Amino acid sequence: MQLKAEPEMAGKTVRCPGCNTKLSIPATLAAPLPAPSGLPAPSGLPSPSGMPSPSGITPPAPAENDAYGSEYEHGHSAPDLAPGHTAYQPKERGGWEETDPTNPNPWLALAIGAVASLAWFGIMFPFGKGAYNAPPVDTMDYLHDLFLERTWVNYMETFFFFWAIGLIYLKIQKLRHQKDAMILDVVPVELGQEINHENVGHFIDHLYGLPSRLRDSMMVNRIRKGLELFEIRQNNGEVSNMMSAQSDIDGSRIGGSFSLIKVFLWAIPILGFIGTVLGLSQAIGSIDLQVSDISKVMGSLGKVTSGLGTAFDTTLLGLVLAMFLNFPMNAISKAEDDNLNSIDAFCNEVLMPRLNDGGGVAGGDTNGIMDTLVKAVASSQKEFLVDLNALSKHVREQADNLDKRAAAHQERVDSEFAIALNRMREDMTNSVKDSVKSTTDYTRALSSGIQSLNTLLSELGGKQIMIHQVKKKGWFSRE
Repeated sequence: MQLKAEPEMAGKTVRCPGCNTKLSIPATLAAPLPAPSGLPAPSGLPSPSGMPSPSGITPPAPAENDAYGSEYEHGHSAPDLAPGHTAYQPKERGGWEETDPTNPNPWLALAIGAVASLAWFGIMFPFGKGAYNAPPVDTMDYLHDLFLERTWVNYMETFFFFWAIGLIYLKIQKLRHQKDAMILDVVPVELGQEINHENVGHFIDHLYGLPSRLRDSMMVNRIRKGLELFEIRQNNGEVSNMMSAQSDIDGSRIGGSFSLIKVFLWAIPILGFIGTVLGLSQAIGSIDLQVSDISKVMGSLGKVTSGLGTAFDTTLLGLVLAMFLNFPMNAISKAEDDNLNSIDAFCNEVLMPRLNDGGGVAGGDTNGIMDTLVKAVASSQKEFLVDLNALSKHVREQADNLDKRAAAHQERVDSEFAIALNRMREDMTNSVKDSVKSTTDYTRALSSGIQSLNTLLSELGGKQIMIHQVKKKGWFSRE
């Protein structure tokens, strides 16, 4: 197994994170890698002797460090790839079972908190010197009374505090495991100074050969998934997107792992306020001023002061424990964020520049260039078709809406026209009916008059009518 060490660690003795044995880091570390312009041919393998590399640059000898820190060998080294080896045969891989890298076991933390609480109460127990509910003799007596001679609230506050401390302790152990995995040489240069479709399988096999305790880490898991995707797709862009998404997932895991600790950070001061209410209730209930005996009055005042002390002590303990819990929680949160940033930096600065999907080689890999162009054209065509379908759908929706509006307008015009026509027909019908009725009444009245005249004429048919002339009388006339 190969490990990495920073230059300032030269000459020091450390423990191997895999087998836990002591190691002495060499005092003189190798020189850094050459500039990226000195990378070998796209195959990642040294050119045969006497033949220049396709780029016209003689590949350098495999170095013993990379840009992320110098390397030294511990145990068996990675297998060398000599020229003329047969092509790599892909293997069936099932990965390995991944444990949660950030969320500790809450029940194990509960057991740790219970044991720590009992141990703390056992430490405080011998320091009780004064009588119960009496003023403390010294500081240790006050601490004894604060933790052991108050209400049940103080016991719960202490237990929640140590439960949260147990969670933080387990998170520190997980973070230490992640940092131990950071010193692994996960992409050794002996397998090739660049990673392409010909040698990516050897890098994946190297990851599967790492100690099981260390390979189950965020960094190794992310690099394994990225290389396995690169082995299938051979596209740097997809690998970069996958690693970015994995970084977001790891960040969400880290943020969610503090949920239970934040609950305790909220619950401890709340318990202090509950103790305050209980203490004040006890103090107010103990007031008795209706007795005439001054000794009884003083006794009730002693109970009042005892209740007030309980009220203030529970709040004080809750606030102090919450403050002491807040510091390690934020410290471990920052340490986990820094570790995640280091993993992101390694993937972006070390792994991704060494991936070669054939898309950036000038005049050497025509098939890779054509594949890249085909993929780019296919992607652009797909985006164009998606946009065209969206536009066609929008135009179709507008046409459908226009047809619906025209149909609704025509339906309304027809309805209004039918209503007006029916109204006009009804008015004409009523007018004709009124005219016919008036004519009928008039004709009936005329017929009745004619009939009456006929009757009168019939009655006068056989009679003679005498007409007498009447002379007028005047002043000089004679009778």
